[in-house]
Amino acid sequence: MRYVQPSREVLAETLLAAGPQAPTLCEGWLTKDLAAHLYLREHKPAAALGFFLKPFAAKTDKAMEEVASRASTTEGYAKLVRAFRAGPPRLSPMHLKAVDNSANLVEYFIHTEDVRRAGDRWAPRALDPDYSDALWADLIKRAALLYRGVDLGIVLVRPDGPRHVAKRAPVSVAIIGEPCELLMHAHGRTKQALVMFEGQPDAVALLESADIGI
Repeated sequence: MRYVQPSREVLAETLLAAGPQAPTLCEGWLTKDLAAHLYLREHKPAAALGFFLKPFAAKTDKAMEEVASRASTTEGYAKLVRAFRAGPPRLSPMHLKAVDNSANLVEYFIHTEDVRRAGDRWAPRALDPDYSDALWADLIKRAALLYRGVDLGIVLVRPDGPRHVAKRAPVSVAIIGEPCELLMHAHGRTKQALVMFEGQPDAVALLESADIGI
């Protein structure tokens, strides 16, 4: 997947430009916390288990606090982002290309937008069509899981025609947008996703109040 490494570069540049104390769309996280998250999941997999398994959450929270505290200064933050930018060490599971591609294609896009869209002024990026197709392909694989908490049928619709039934139910809502915007919505960034809805007003209202994402 040729987009993962360029996406890592874009994310690193976005983090560096924002500085360590900038807001993000990740609740409770500043950019230094997001950088710590990205570093731990690749460089300290054992310490990052809490991102995926609740019994280890306290250990992971402590590790994140320690890494983020060292990144509170401009110099410490730049060092942390450079370590992330350099890629995972050889013994990390994410050093394997297949794992890297599966785990990071969407991760890097979402977190880049978590920084970009946390401010008042932002505009959607113009993405390479092949990159958009790659994001779409990943989204439709995970859409059923991401919308599992919605008591509605969900149909994802691209403006250029392709559509995907993410979930079937007697009442459905169509969510219309570019693949990157649909991805943001499906991952819970609903207020910052540039999408439109088609469906009964009460169904759309239910979707807008639903718990979406992992």
